[in-house]
Amino acid sequence: MNDSLRLVCEAVDTLDIDGIRDLVQRCLEEGHTPEEIIEHGIGKGLDLVGKKFEAGEYFLADLVMAGEVVKEVMPVLKERMNPVDAPRRQKVILATVEGDIHEIGKNIVGIILSANGYEVVDLGVDVSAGRILQAVKETGAGIVGLSVLLSTMVGGIRTVVEEAKAHGIRDRIKIVIGGACTSRALCEEMGADAYGENAMDALRIVNGFSENA
Repeated sequence: MNDSLRLVCEAVDTLDIDGIRDLVQRCLEEGHTPEEIIEHGIGKGLDLVGKKFEAGEYFLADLVMAGEVVKEVMPVLKERMNPVDAPRRQKVILATVEGDIHEIGKNIVGIILSANGYEVVDLGVDVSAGRILQAVKETGAGIVGLSVLLSTMVGGIRTVVEEAKAHGIRDRIKIVIGGACTSRALCEEMGADAYGENAMDALRIVNGFSENA
């Protein structure tokens, strides 16, 4: 990894809110794109924070602080992104599952998807399956992105999948999951369609679903 990107990763991992902006600016001056900084710097840093939380090294206050560190620089990166000029692609619903209030990863995915021409409907955090499915019906969205960081809340993914079946709309939507405690194995276990390891991975998955729609 490039030294500047590594320092951004370390700043997120160590909750360095005072140093993150200068480090991101340095990356931009060196020619790194916002997407590179997000994927290889911020995203990897958030992965480390999530692993420390799961291991008991970090606590809820640390997760909140990590979110604040990322918020410090996301406006700068968003300004540097070049929105896709092509017509808007299909709608994507994003939500953090019921019982979980963490959103920074979801928000980054939303920014990346919006910059690539998708119409993102962000329902926020602690969102019930019923509300998610109501949004699907109201918007006609074909893709639902579910975020979960707390392992105790992963059952919310299965609830959305089962409720979609009960409402007769499971066959027309793709459900993508992501978050520190998720994995491909969990995706299969919960009956979702895809697992995104990071924001850029989520974009690749959504692009694939869109091309095959």
